[in-house]
Amino acid sequence: MAMVLASQNSSIRKVMDIVDQYEVQILYTQIDRRPDSIILTDFEYRLDDRNYFYPASTVKLPIAVLALEKLNLTDTLNRNTRYYIEGDSVENTFAEDISKILAVSDNHANNRLLEFQGQDAINAGLEAKGVTPVRISHRLGIHSDDLTTKPLVLYMNDSTTGLSEAINNSEPLPLHLNGIKKGIGYYKNDSLYNEPFDFSFKNYYPIGSQHQVLKRIIFPEFFDKSKRFDLSDDQREFLLNTMHTLPKDAGYDPEEYYDGYCKFFIYGDSKENIPEHIKIYNKVGFAYGTLTDSAYIIDEKNQIEFMLTATILVNKDGIFNDDKYEYDEIGIPFLAQLGREFYNYELNRK
Repeated sequence: MAMVLASQNSSIRKVMDIVDQYEVQILYTQIDRRPDSIILTDFEYRLDDRNYFYPASTVKLPIAVLALEKLNLTDTLNRNTRYYIEGDSVENTFAEDISKILAVSDNHANNRLLEFQGQDAINAGLEAKGVTPVRISHRLGIHSDDLTTKPLVLYMNDSTTGLSEAINNSEPLPLHLNGIKKGIGYYKNDSLYNEPFDFSFKNYYPIGSQHQVLKRIIFPEFFDKSKRFDLSDDQREFLLNTMHTLPKDAGYDPEEYYDGYCKFFIYGDSKENIPEHIKIYNKVGFAYGTLTDSAYIIDEKNQIEFMLTATILVNKDGIFNDDKYEYDEIGIPFLAQLGREFYNYELNRK
């Protein structure tokens, strides 16, 4: 990893030369396949679960996986079951919502899956799998802290519907972590408050936990059965296919949702198409100036593969909610080049 981070590429250097400002954390896994085994070797940089960053949409992956697991434990429902939130008119299937989450990071799709499960069940499900620390406390986009989920109207068949019960969830406790209060000010309701922005009641999903979820999806055989996600072979195949499917292949406009739209590593700073022999199984997040990607990257032509999870904060003025973040100038170029540096390292290592 040291060789990669010593790169003289300008997109890397402008971050690494003042790395404290950008709150960078990186976790990289080498994957070596032997005739009778697979060896995973982790390398970390500035990794610390006690140093808080806002996980944004990265929380959608475990929410989606646990939704599939819940469906797997239900005799009357499956991922093609149609449903809608009581009081809403938008109908979807669970499969459609998971596709929307992984292709273009749709907030509404994520929130529907949260209503299906409830925050307590999500947190307990991850803890039971050994994915800690983690805390899912709110919906995304609307940032609703409502502790009661909305009932779902479920189509049991074409003519019969059932209504799920609302779920009452525990009130989240404040997080006590390094950097839980960030910056020098923030906007709320068009007013500027000259004090640090408090993330104490926000979602918490550190790099190590993200990497653990990804490993359980890609390499479930490395974990005891009780620590794996309880998915059927068909569900896992669906999940893997959906994770690497590009927006254009999921029916989205390629002009607006280009290949690198939700693939920050290697291709995030480019509008070019991702080659067919390269597949990226990942989930990104970006909000409040924080950019994060957690990915399993495989090049089938050159027979290389690796896992990479990284986060960076780009908020030069220290003001949150002012929509002035250096995503395009610093954050995305850094993560894209970081992915290329590790990719080239793997090519040479092979």
